[in-house]
Amino acid sequence: MILQPQNKVLTVDEMTGRIREVICSAADLQDLSVRGELLGFKRHTSGHCYFTILGKETRVSCILFRSNASSVIQWPKDGDDVLVRGRIDIYGVRGSYQIYATTLLPLGEGAKARAKEELMDRLTREGLFDLRHKRPLPVFPDKVAVITSPTGAALQDVIKISSMRYPAAELIVVPSLMQGVTAADEIVHSFSMCCGIRDLSLVMLVRGGGSRDDLDTFDNEQVVRAVRSCPVPVITGLGHQIDNTLSDMAADASAPTPSGAAERVFPDIRELQQFIKGISRSLYVRLSSKIDRTISDVDEIKKRLTSDIIRFCCNPASDFIDNVRGKICSNINYRLREAEVRLATAAGNMQNASPLNILSKGYAICRRPDGTMIRDVSSVSEDDLIRIQMRDGTLSARVDDVMQSAPLKGNV
Repeated sequence: MILQPQNKVLTVDEMTGRIREVICSAADLQDLSVRGELLGFKRHTSGHCYFTILGKETRVSCILFRSNASSVIQWPKDGDDVLVRGRIDIYGVRGSYQIYATTLLPLGEGAKARAKEELMDRLTREGLFDLRHKRPLPVFPDKVAVITSPTGAALQDVIKISSMRYPAAELIVVPSLMQGVTAADEIVHSFSMCCGIRDLSLVMLVRGGGSRDDLDTFDNEQVVRAVRSCPVPVITGLGHQIDNTLSDMAADASAPTPSGAAERVFPDIRELQQFIKGISRSLYVRLSSKIDRTISDVDEIKKRLTSDIIRFCCNPASDFIDNVRGKICSNINYRLREAEVRLATAAGNMQNASPLNILSKGYAICRRPDGTMIRDVSSVSEDDLIRIQMRDGTLSARVDDVMQSAPLKGNV
Protein backbone atom coordinates (compact mmCIF):
# COMPACT_ATOMS: atom_id res chain seq x y z
CA MET A 1 0.00 0.00 0.00
CA ILE A 2 1.45 3.32 -1.07
CA LEU A 3 0.81 6.27 1.19
CA GLN A 4 0.04 9.54 -0.61
CA PRO A 5 1.57 12.70 0.91
CA GLN A 6 -0.95 14.93 2.60
CA ASN A 7 0.89 18.14 1.53
CA LYS A 8 2.23 19.37 -1.75
CA VAL A 9 5.67 18.19 -2.73
CA LEU A 10 8.07 21.11 -3.48
CA THR A 11 11.36 21.18 -5.17
CA VAL A 12 14.31 22.68 -3.39
CA ASP A 13 14.17 25.75 -5.62
CA GLU A 14 10.46 26.18 -4.95
CA MET A 15 10.97 25.84 -1.22
CA THR A 16 13.80 28.39 -1.31
CA GLY A 17 11.61 30.76 -3.33
CA ARG A 18 8.80 30.43 -0.80
CA ILE A 19 11.15 31.19 2.07
CA ARG A 20 12.54 34.21 0.18
CA GLU A 21 9.00 35.51 -0.39
CA VAL A 22 8.20 35.22 3.30
CA ILE A 23 11.38 36.98 4.35
CA CYS A 24 11.12 39.73 1.73
CA SER A 25 7.48 40.39 2.66
CA ALA A 26 8.46 41.10 6.27
CA ALA A 27 9.23 44.83 6.33
CA ASP A 28 11.09 44.62 9.63
CA LEU A 29 13.55 42.18 8.04
CA GLN A 30 14.27 44.45 5.08
CA ASP A 31 15.63 47.33 7.17
CA LEU A 32 17.06 46.18 10.46
CA SER A 33 20.09 46.70 12.64
CA VAL A 34 21.81 43.74 14.29
CA ARG A 35 24.44 43.87 17.02
CA GLY A 36 27.01 41.13 17.42
CA GLU A 37 30.65 40.13 17.66
CA LEU A 38 32.67 40.38 14.47
CA LEU A 39 34.34 37.23 13.15
CA GLY A 40 36.34 36.49 10.01
CA PHE A 41 36.24 39.91 8.33
CA LYS A 42 37.69 39.57 4.83
CA ARG A 43 37.94 42.05 1.97
CA HIS A 44 37.80 40.28 -1.40
CA THR A 45 39.75 41.45 -4.43
CA SER A 46 36.39 42.33 -6.02
CA GLY A 47 35.90 44.94 -3.27
CA HIS A 48 33.14 43.03 -1.47
CA CYS A 49 33.55 42.29 2.24
CA TYR A 50 32.50 39.03 3.91
CA PHE A 51 32.21 38.45 7.65
CA THR A 52 30.16 36.79 10.36
CA ILE A 53 28.58 38.27 13.47
CA LEU A 54 28.10 36.08 16.54
CA GLY A 55 25.45 36.01 19.22
CA LYS A 56 25.62 34.00 22.42
CA GLU A 57 24.39 30.84 20.70
CA THR A 58 23.94 31.70 17.00
CA ARG A 59 25.73 33.30 14.15
CA VAL A 60 24.81 34.85 10.79
CA SER A 61 26.83 35.45 7.65
CA CYS A 62 27.02 38.97 6.22
CA ILE A 63 28.14 40.54 2.96
CA LEU A 64 29.00 44.18 2.38
CA PHE A 65 29.08 44.99 -1.33
CA ARG A 66 31.82 47.16 -2.80
CA SER A 67 29.49 50.17 -3.24
CA ASN A 68 28.95 50.26 0.53
CA ALA A 69 32.29 48.80 1.61
CA SER A 70 34.18 51.82 0.28
CA SER A 71 33.15 53.78 3.39
CA VAL A 72 34.51 51.18 5.82
CA ILE A 73 37.92 51.88 7.29
CA GLN A 74 40.51 49.16 7.92
CA TRP A 75 39.52 48.90 11.58
CA PRO A 76 37.46 45.62 11.92
CA LYS A 77 39.08 42.87 13.94
CA ASP A 78 37.80 39.57 15.26
CA GLY A 79 36.09 40.09 18.56
CA ASP A 80 34.99 43.67 17.90
CA ASP A 81 31.45 44.51 18.92
CA VAL A 82 29.72 45.89 15.80
CA LEU A 83 26.37 47.10 14.56
CA VAL A 84 25.29 45.88 11.12
CA ARG A 85 22.50 47.57 9.24
CA GLY A 86 20.94 45.99 6.17
CA ARG A 87 18.35 43.45 5.02
CA ILE A 88 17.83 39.70 5.33
CA ASP A 89 17.75 37.57 2.19
CA ILE A 90 18.28 33.96 1.16
CA TYR A 91 21.50 32.81 -0.47
CA GLY A 92 20.07 29.87 -2.42
CA VAL A 93 23.39 28.45 -3.53
CA ARG A 94 24.18 27.43 0.02
CA GLY A 95 20.62 27.23 1.26
CA SER A 96 21.24 29.77 4.01
CA TYR A 97 20.10 33.22 4.92
CA GLN A 98 22.49 36.14 5.35
CA ILE A 99 22.54 39.86 5.99
CA TYR A 100 23.16 42.09 3.00
CA ALA A 101 24.72 44.95 4.93
CA THR A 102 24.77 48.61 3.97
CA THR A 103 26.51 49.94 7.08
CA LEU A 104 29.05 48.51 9.48
CA LEU A 105 29.60 50.49 12.70
CA PRO A 106 31.87 49.82 15.68
CA LEU A 107 30.34 49.64 19.14
CA GLY A 108 33.20 48.66 21.40
CA GLU A 109 35.35 51.47 22.79
CA GLY A 110 38.54 50.01 21.39
CA ALA A 111 37.08 49.46 17.94
CA LYS A 112 35.50 52.92 17.86
CA ALA A 113 38.74 54.52 18.93
CA ARG A 114 40.67 52.70 16.20
CA ALA A 115 38.04 53.56 13.62
CA LYS A 116 38.05 57.21 14.58
CA GLU A 117 41.84 57.37 14.60
CA GLU A 118 42.16 55.71 11.20
CA LEU A 119 39.43 57.88 9.68
CA MET A 120 40.98 61.01 11.15
CA ASP A 121 44.38 60.12 9.70
CA ARG A 122 42.92 59.49 6.26
CA LEU A 123 40.83 62.66 6.22
CA THR A 124 43.78 64.65 7.53
CA ARG A 125 45.88 63.47 4.59
CA GLU A 126 43.05 64.57 2.29
CA GLY A 127 43.15 68.05 3.86
CA LEU A 128 39.63 68.08 5.33
CA PHE A 129 40.92 69.47 8.63
CA ASP A 130 43.37 71.96 7.12
CA LEU A 131 43.09 75.28 8.98
CA ARG A 132 43.66 77.15 5.73
CA HIS A 133 40.26 75.94 4.55
CA LYS A 134 38.43 77.42 7.54
CA ARG A 135 36.03 80.19 6.58
CA PRO A 136 35.21 83.11 8.90
CA LEU A 137 31.71 83.25 10.31
CA PRO A 138 29.67 86.21 9.04
CA VAL A 139 29.62 89.06 11.54
CA PHE A 140 25.95 89.85 10.94
CA PRO A 141 24.19 86.70 9.64
CA ASP A 142 20.94 87.31 7.77
CA LYS A 143 19.72 83.73 7.33
CA VAL A 144 20.86 80.81 9.50
CA ALA A 145 19.98 77.14 8.98
CA VAL A 146 19.87 74.99 12.14
CA ILE A 147 20.29 71.24 11.65
CA THR A 148 19.01 69.57 14.82
CA SER A 149 16.18 67.60 16.32
CA PRO A 150 13.01 69.73 16.22
CA THR A 151 11.99 68.43 19.66
CA GLY A 152 15.39 68.77 21.35
CA ALA A 153 16.48 71.34 23.91
CA ALA A 154 19.29 72.46 21.59
CA LEU A 155 16.83 74.11 19.20
CA GLN A 156 15.11 75.95 22.03
CA ASP A 157 18.47 77.23 23.27
CA VAL A 158 19.36 78.53 19.81
CA ILE A 159 15.96 80.20 19.34
CA LYS A 160 16.13 81.84 22.78
CA ILE A 161 19.65 83.17 22.36
CA SER A 162 19.06 84.41 18.79
CA SER A 163 15.87 86.26 19.81
CA MET A 164 17.67 87.91 22.73
CA ARG A 165 20.95 88.75 21.03
CA TYR A 166 20.15 89.30 17.35
CA PRO A 167 16.45 89.08 16.44
CA ALA A 168 17.13 90.42 12.94
CA ALA A 169 18.48 87.01 11.86
CA GLU A 170 16.11 84.56 10.17
CA LEU A 171 16.25 81.00 11.52
CA ILE A 172 15.47 78.04 9.28
CA VAL A 173 15.10 74.74 11.12
CA VAL A 174 16.20 71.71 9.11
CA PRO A 175 14.93 68.74 11.16
CA SER A 176 17.10 65.64 11.54
CA LEU A 177 17.76 62.82 13.97
CA MET A 178 20.83 63.47 16.08
CA GLN A 179 21.52 59.89 17.21
CA GLY A 180 20.70 56.37 16.13
CA VAL A 181 21.45 54.20 13.15
CA THR A 182 19.76 56.44 10.58
CA ALA A 183 20.95 59.73 12.08
CA ALA A 184 24.01 60.00 9.83
CA ASP A 185 21.95 59.62 6.64
CA GLU A 186 19.45 62.21 7.83
CA ILE A 187 22.17 64.71 8.71
CA VAL A 188 23.77 64.28 5.29
CA HIS A 189 20.36 64.80 3.69
CA SER A 190 19.81 67.92 5.79
CA PHE A 191 23.08 69.39 4.54
CA SER A 192 21.99 68.73 0.96
CA MET A 193 18.75 70.59 1.69
CA CYS A 194 20.74 73.55 3.02
CA CYS A 195 22.52 73.79 -0.33
CA GLY A 196 19.19 74.73 -1.91
CA ILE A 197 18.45 77.63 0.47
CA ARG A 198 19.06 80.97 -1.23
CA ASP A 199 21.13 83.68 0.50
CA LEU A 200 22.04 81.38 3.37
CA SER A 201 24.65 82.90 5.70
CA LEU A 202 25.76 79.81 7.63
CA VAL A 203 24.71 76.42 8.99
CA MET A 204 24.54 75.39 12.65
CA LEU A 205 24.83 71.68 13.49
CA VAL A 206 23.76 71.35 17.14
CA ARG A 207 22.52 68.78 19.62
CA GLY A 208 22.14 68.70 23.37
CA GLY A 209 24.23 66.88 25.93
CA GLY A 210 24.46 63.12 26.26
CA SER A 211 26.90 60.27 26.55
CA ARG A 212 29.93 59.96 24.32
CA ASP A 213 28.22 57.14 22.42
CA ASP A 214 25.45 59.55 21.43
CA LEU A 215 28.02 61.60 19.54
CA ASP A 216 29.32 58.71 17.43
CA THR A 217 27.11 59.90 14.58
CA PHE A 218 29.31 62.96 14.20
CA ASP A 219 32.39 60.77 13.66
CA ASN A 220 30.72 59.23 10.62
CA GLU A 221 32.72 59.83 7.45
CA GLN A 222 29.73 60.91 5.35
CA VAL A 223 28.67 63.41 8.01
CA VAL A 224 32.20 64.80 8.22
CA ARG A 225 32.39 65.19 4.44
CA ALA A 226 28.96 66.85 4.37
CA VAL A 227 30.15 69.38 6.96
CA ARG A 228 33.32 70.17 4.98
CA SER A 229 31.60 70.36 1.58
CA CYS A 230 28.85 72.73 2.71
CA PRO A 231 28.96 75.87 0.49
CA VAL A 232 28.54 78.22 3.49
CA PRO A 233 30.40 78.31 6.83
CA VAL A 234 29.42 75.64 9.37
CA ILE A 235 29.58 75.83 13.17
CA THR A 236 28.98 72.87 15.45
CA GLY A 237 27.70 72.77 19.01
CA LEU A 238 27.57 69.11 20.02
CA GLY A 239 26.81 68.10 23.61
CA HIS A 240 28.96 68.74 26.63
CA GLN A 241 31.93 66.58 25.72
CA ILE A 242 35.45 67.84 26.20
CA ASP A 243 36.90 65.86 23.28
CA ASN A 244 35.95 67.00 19.80
CA THR A 245 34.20 64.92 17.18
CA LEU A 246 35.51 64.71 13.64
CA SER A 247 32.61 66.95 12.57
CA ASP A 248 33.91 69.60 15.01
CA MET A 249 37.33 69.33 13.39
CA ALA A 250 35.88 69.64 9.87
CA ALA A 251 33.60 72.58 10.71
CA ASP A 252 34.71 76.17 10.23
CA ALA A 253 34.07 76.82 13.92
CA SER A 254 32.95 74.75 16.91
CA ALA A 255 31.60 75.25 20.40
CA PRO A 256 31.16 72.78 23.27
CA THR A 257 27.40 73.43 23.55
CA PRO A 258 24.52 74.65 21.34
CA SER A 259 24.29 77.77 23.51
CA GLY A 260 27.98 78.47 23.00
CA ALA A 261 27.58 78.06 19.25
CA ALA A 262 24.59 80.43 19.24
CA GLU A 263 26.54 83.04 21.19
CA ARG A 264 29.35 82.86 18.62
CA VAL A 265 26.94 83.14 15.69
CA PHE A 266 24.61 85.90 16.89
CA PRO A 267 26.14 89.24 17.93
CA ASP A 268 24.71 90.83 21.07
CA ILE A 269 22.49 93.70 20.00
CA ARG A 270 23.12 95.50 23.30
CA GLU A 271 26.85 95.33 22.77
CA LEU A 272 26.31 96.52 19.21
CA GLN A 273 24.30 99.49 20.44
CA GLN A 274 27.01 100.43 22.93
CA PHE A 275 29.63 99.94 20.25
CA ILE A 276 27.70 102.16 17.84
CA LYS A 277 27.31 104.84 20.51
CA GLY A 278 31.01 104.72 21.27
CA ILE A 279 31.86 104.85 17.59
CA SER A 280 29.46 107.78 17.14
CA ARG A 281 31.08 109.72 19.96
CA SER A 282 34.54 108.93 18.71
CA LEU A 283 33.52 109.84 15.19
CA TYR A 284 32.04 113.16 16.36
CA VAL A 285 35.22 114.05 18.26
CA ARG A 286 37.44 113.04 15.37
CA LEU A 287 35.31 114.90 12.84
CA SER A 288 35.22 118.02 15.01
CA SER A 289 38.98 117.91 15.40
CA LYS A 290 39.36 117.26 11.70
CA ILE A 291 37.07 120.19 10.86
CA ASP A 292 38.99 122.51 13.18
CA ARG A 293 42.30 121.44 11.67
CA THR A 294 40.85 121.85 8.21
CA ILE A 295 39.60 125.38 8.98
CA SER A 296 43.01 126.30 10.41
CA ASP A 297 44.71 124.78 7.37
CA VAL A 298 42.37 126.66 5.04
CA ASP A 299 43.10 129.97 6.80
CA GLU A 300 46.82 129.30 6.61
CA ILE A 301 46.55 128.31 2.97
CA LYS A 302 44.47 131.43 2.28
CA LYS A 303 47.14 133.61 3.85
CA ARG A 304 49.91 131.91 1.92
CA LEU A 305 47.86 132.09 -1.25
CA THR A 306 47.16 135.80 -0.76
CA SER A 307 50.82 136.47 -0.11
CA ASP A 308 51.86 134.38 -3.10
CA ILE A 309 49.33 136.08 -5.36
CA ILE A 310 50.57 139.52 -4.32
CA ARG A 311 54.22 138.47 -4.52
CA PHE A 312 54.21 136.41 -7.66
CA CYS A 313 51.22 137.82 -9.59
CA CYS A 314 50.16 141.29 -8.52
CA ASN A 315 53.61 142.81 -7.95
CA PRO A 316 55.09 141.52 -11.23
CA ALA A 317 51.92 142.59 -13.02
CA SER A 318 52.11 146.07 -11.47
CA ASP A 319 55.78 146.39 -12.42
CA PHE A 320 54.98 145.22 -15.91
CA ILE A 321 52.13 147.73 -16.20
CA ASP A 322 54.34 150.57 -14.96
CA ASN A 323 57.04 149.57 -17.41
CA VAL A 324 54.56 149.34 -20.27
CA ARG A 325 52.97 152.64 -19.26
CA GLY A 326 56.37 154.36 -19.26
CA LYS A 327 57.17 152.93 -22.68
CA ILE A 328 53.77 153.98 -24.00
CA CYS A 329 54.16 157.53 -22.64
CA SER A 330 57.67 157.80 -24.08
CA ASN A 331 56.45 156.49 -27.40
CA ILE A 332 53.49 158.91 -27.42
CA ASN A 333 55.76 161.88 -26.59
CA TYR A 334 58.17 160.88 -29.33
CA ARG A 335 55.36 160.59 -31.82
CA LEU A 336 53.88 163.93 -30.67
CA ARG A 337 57.26 165.63 -31.22
CA GLU A 338 57.50 164.12 -34.66
CA ALA A 339 53.95 165.28 -35.41
CA GLU A 340 54.77 168.81 -34.20
CA VAL A 341 57.76 168.93 -36.52
CA ARG A 342 55.71 167.67 -39.44
CA LEU A 343 52.93 170.12 -38.58
CA ALA A 344 55.33 173.06 -38.41
CA THR A 345 56.85 172.06 -41.74
CA ALA A 346 53.40 171.71 -43.30
CA ALA A 347 52.30 175.06 -41.82
CA GLY A 348 55.39 176.73 -43.29
CA ASN A 349 54.70 175.17 -46.67
CA MET A 350 51.07 176.21 -46.49
CA GLN A 351 52.08 179.71 -45.46
CA ASN A 352 54.40 179.98 -48.40
CA ALA A 353 51.72 178.72 -50.78
CA SER A 354 48.89 180.81 -49.29
CA PRO A 355 47.20 183.39 -51.62
CA LEU A 356 47.22 185.82 -48.73
CA ASN A 357 50.99 185.69 -48.72
CA ILE A 358 50.96 186.49 -52.42
CA LEU A 359 48.48 189.33 -51.89
CA SER A 360 50.76 190.84 -49.27
CA LYS A 361 53.29 191.30 -52.05
CA GLY A 362 50.93 193.66 -54.01
CA TYR A 363 49.01 191.15 -56.05
CA ALA A 364 45.15 190.98 -56.29
CA ILE A 365 42.57 188.31 -57.11
CA CYS A 366 39.69 189.05 -59.47
CA ARG A 367 36.39 187.22 -59.01
CA ARG A 368 32.97 187.37 -60.51
CA PRO A 369 30.05 188.38 -58.34
CA ASP A 370 29.30 184.67 -57.74
CA GLY A 371 32.80 184.21 -56.29
CA THR A 372 34.39 182.28 -59.16
CA MET A 373 37.96 183.26 -59.92
CA ILE A 374 38.76 185.08 -63.18
CA ARG A 375 41.83 183.38 -64.58
CA ASP A 376 42.21 185.10 -67.95
CA VAL A 377 40.88 188.23 -69.69
CA SER A 378 39.23 186.25 -72.44
CA SER A 379 36.58 185.19 -69.96
CA VAL A 380 35.61 188.84 -69.20
CA SER A 381 33.61 191.24 -71.36
CA GLU A 382 33.14 194.97 -71.20
CA ASP A 383 30.71 196.25 -68.60
CA ASP A 384 31.09 193.02 -66.58
CA LEU A 385 30.95 193.59 -62.85
CA ILE A 386 33.96 192.18 -61.09
CA ARG A 387 35.33 192.05 -57.51
CA ILE A 388 39.01 192.68 -56.79
CA GLN A 389 40.39 191.06 -53.62
CA MET A 390 43.44 192.77 -52.23
CA ARG A 391 45.53 192.15 -49.08
CA ASP A 392 43.40 194.35 -46.88
CA GLY A 393 39.95 194.30 -48.55
CA THR A 394 37.80 193.90 -51.66
CA LEU A 395 36.90 196.40 -54.45
CA SER A 396 33.94 196.34 -56.84
CA ALA A 397 34.64 197.47 -60.42
CA ARG A 398 33.17 197.42 -63.90
CA VAL A 399 35.24 196.47 -66.94
CA ASP A 400 35.66 199.39 -69.37
CA ASP A 401 38.04 197.80 -71.79
CA VAL A 402 39.50 194.33 -72.38
CA MET A 403 43.06 194.18 -73.68
CA GLN A 404 44.34 190.73 -74.33
CA SER A 405 48.05 189.99 -74.55
CA ALA A 406 50.26 186.94 -74.63
CA PRO A 407 50.15 184.96 -71.35
CA LEU A 408 53.03 185.38 -68.90
CA LYS A 409 55.37 182.43 -68.46
CA GLY A 410 56.38 181.03 -65.03
CA ASN A 411 54.69 181.06 -61.65
CA VAL A 412 53.51 184.22 -60.00
